[in-house]
Amino acid sequence: MKRLFAIAFAALALPASVSGGTPITVFAAASLTEVFPRIAPSPRYSFAGSDQLALQIRQGAPVDVYAAASPKYTQLLYRDGFVLKPVVFATNKLIILVPKSNPANINTVYDLRREGIKLVIGDRTVPIGTYTRQILDTLGITADVTKNVVSQETDVKGIVTKVALGEADAGLVYRTDAKPVASRTRSIALPDWAQPPIRYEVAVVKTSSNLTAARAFVKQVVSKRGRLLLAQAGFGLPKKK
Repeated sequence: MKRLFAIAFAALALPASVSGGTPITVFAAASLTEVFPRIAPSPRYSFAGSDQLALQIRQGAPVDVYAAASPKYTQLLYRDGFVLKPVVFATNKLIILVPKSNPANINTVYDLRREGIKLVIGDRTVPIGTYTRQILDTLGITADVTKNVVSQETDVKGIVTKVALGEADAGLVYRTDAKPVASRTRSIALPDWAQPPIRYEVAVVKTSSNLTAARAFVKQVVSKRGRLLLAQAGFGLPKKK
């Protein structure tokens, strides 16, 4: 009896990966790097540009859940049968991020038109790049600002890093990206009336080898606790239906 008890206890003590509960894999937009592990620490995460991750899913990457910074990618994957119906779980806003010392003396978005400004933005293929171009178009300053672009990054973290290291005078990023680098940067607001609608969607990948756990993860993201952690990270929350 003692031996049976010891075996049973050992089985309970085994880590999930050994006892059959292999962690699910979650592909998520780079701007979710800090908040998703707080909501659910156990999945294996891969954070990158939403477009890159969507392409990997189309190519058959072994993944269970996909979260994007734009409905464009989740909805196209849903249309083409790669994911189950996506769910909107967060919103965001754009800001200008500058180094703490603000050497270029940037105080408003219109200062980005000045000659000699070193600006970093997202590549047009990723959500942050698309949203950036939308707000510049709405403000009517696209041509004057884009002449100062010195780098186009494939995800928002690339923009944040260059600004935080002082390699650029400014970058356009999500509001939530400023918090992790608050000691090294400053945030400058953009006009509310010009903000594009930024919505994050999450979906279960149809080929998931663990649909139950994948669905459970999505439930965690949209749960009361998940919404609280998203709000604490600076994300906006969609109205609950």
